[in-house]
Amino acid sequence: MKRIAFYLSLVLVVLVLASCKKGQKNLFTPTSSGRPYEVLVVVNKAVWDRPAGRALFDVLDTNVPGLPQAERSFRISNIAPEHFDRVMRIFRNIIVVDIQDIYTQPKIKFSRDVYAAPQMIMTIQAPDEKEFADFVEKNKQVIIDFFVKSEINRQINLLKEKHNDAISAKVGSMFDCDVWIPQELSNYKVGKDFLWASTNRASADMNFVIYSYPYTDRNTFTKEFFVHKRDSVMKANIPGEREGMYMATDSMFVDVKNIMVKGEYAQEARGLWEMEGDMMGGPFVSHARVDRANGRVIVAEAFIYSPDKMKRNLMRQMEASLYTLRLPNETLLDEVVVNADIPEEKVDSTAKAE
Repeated sequence: MKRIAFYLSLVLVVLVLASCKKGQKNLFTPTSSGRPYEVLVVVNKAVWDRPAGRALFDVLDTNVPGLPQAERSFRISNIAPEHFDRVMRIFRNIIVVDIQDIYTQPKIKFSRDVYAAPQMIMTIQAPDEKEFADFVEKNKQVIIDFFVKSEINRQINLLKEKHNDAISAKVGSMFDCDVWIPQELSNYKVGKDFLWASTNRASADMNFVIYSYPYTDRNTFTKEFFVHKRDSVMKANIPGEREGMYMATDSMFVDVKNIMVKGEYAQEARGLWEMEGDMMGGPFVSHARVDRANGRVIVAEAFIYSPDKMKRNLMRQMEASLYTLRLPNETLLDEVVVNADIPEEKVDSTAKAE
């Protein structure tokens, strides 16, 4: 019996280890520490205080795009390599500054879940401080996007486990699509090819909108078309408290760009919304995607009303929902690609030892 129990225990351990997925911890991996959008930089103090360190700090300290007030992209901490101990190693987002003359050119690489889960560790190598600073400045957006998308993937994993099933079912019946949004968005309103879900709070109010229209215009994916279409849809479906009030787009602060979602083209728009005839307003982000099978465009949007609170984390939390949108006949999203050009370094478990 003891031998049978031993083999059963061994099988159980193997199954646990085999079942581990990206960003998910097994029984032997600690949970990562730190808050969302917080980055720990492992760097020599002298380097951190010189232009090389200032260059990296300036990249991480840039403002989040599309918000009405200035908010930093990340909360930044730094620690010297000799103090990078077991406690600090379980931080969720880590940048290791590795400047040595053994390198011939600058390089970025990353590894995941090395000391904890979920965890992303970016290593930036360079032969000297001048090349490090130049390389960091040149790859500014690569560094920012890497950690932003890593946090979005964590939120997607949370949504996968817990989301509003009622709204998902409603989106399925109306649009033949699927989407995961936070459970708190329990209030909803429907219109013609339109659904609006909201937390309906006086502050920190999170909102999700999905609507569709025929794909017939070659200019559909221009900024002008987007603003015009959004204004017409929102005016018809999101009125204010009194007659004559309605949601509109502040066209001066809209940024439109092309992105890839599940290997397909999508239009991302960021900007500010305002309530015409009222003092309300806030940020929004949307994805417009082509449903080729049905000859239509599906737009999923998240917007926030939070006049007395910071908006970065609320917006990024809702932005993750946009990536979960599944058009007819599409597969479920595993994760957003953090950056296809940055090589991932596979770290063996034995490398984790002191």
